[in-house]
Amino acid sequence: MSLTKGRLRTGLRDWANQAHAEAVELHGHAVRSGCVPISEAPDRELVTVQGSLRTVTLRPRGGVPALEAELYDGTGTLTVLWLGRRRIAGIFPGRSIRVTGRIGVHGGARVIYNPRYDLRY
Repeated sequence: MSLTKGRLRTGLRDWANQAHAEAVELHGHAVRSGCVPISEAPDRELVTVQGSLRTVTLRPRGGVPALEAELYDGTGTLTVLWLGRRRIAGIFPGRSIRVTGRIGVHGGARVIYNPRYDLRY
């Protein structure tokens, strides 16, 4: 094995360990705050989930502005969509947030439309 391959393998292992540690930490924060893990949250029922926003994108739907974000809690991801919004103060990638709403499925993805939200610190 060459020196470069060894460094690459070590770097990948370190990255995987860090990603796993972050997932465990996010899941722990959600559980301690009384939220349902995204992977266990039932569809079409009022739920509260908490995690970190991975992406935030302006994505118009049907000619209406829509702010779309991907929420990750260490167990799974969920799309959060605010219709009629171009931006929301405090909503940006990396932000910790708690949202409450009903999960639906649109195009194979789990989505909460216009949820109530609390910015976490």
